Amino acid sequence: MSETSYAEIVAGVRATIGAHTQAQDAGRTDEIVALYTPDAVLEVPGVDPLEGREAIRQAFKGWEPTLPQLHMVSNTLVTPAGEDEATAVSDVVFLQRGESGWAVQITGRYVDTLRRADGKWLFLRRTTSYQV
Repeated sequence: MSETSYAEIVAGVRATIGAHTQAQDAGRTDEIVALYTPDAVLEVPGVDPLEGREAIRQAFKGWEPTLPQLHMVSNTLVTPAGEDEATAVSDVVFLQRGESGWAVQITGRYVDTLRRADGKWLFLRRTTSYQV
């Protein structure tokens, strides 16, 4: 990789994943949608694949938090596929605060494909799986 270093790719991909997590936990749907390419696909267990920004927008509108929540994303492994595309695999723990305090609701994994467009890393595909 001549023009873009591995470290720059990793930093950009992780920043996008972090921005998604922060926006999702705050219920900022427009910010989430802006992190996807126009032809992006989002796969979540129990839901037909969501194709395109409008379908993704409608889903996240329906998933806006009603209680305080946190997605704890860790162990992210980024693998560049050239200067403008990369995959990332991350573990995720979803916590929600109820009357008894914070509790783990879901543990899972994100498998992401991101593409750089106009200097920004955007999700081309996000596949979520849950561990039981």
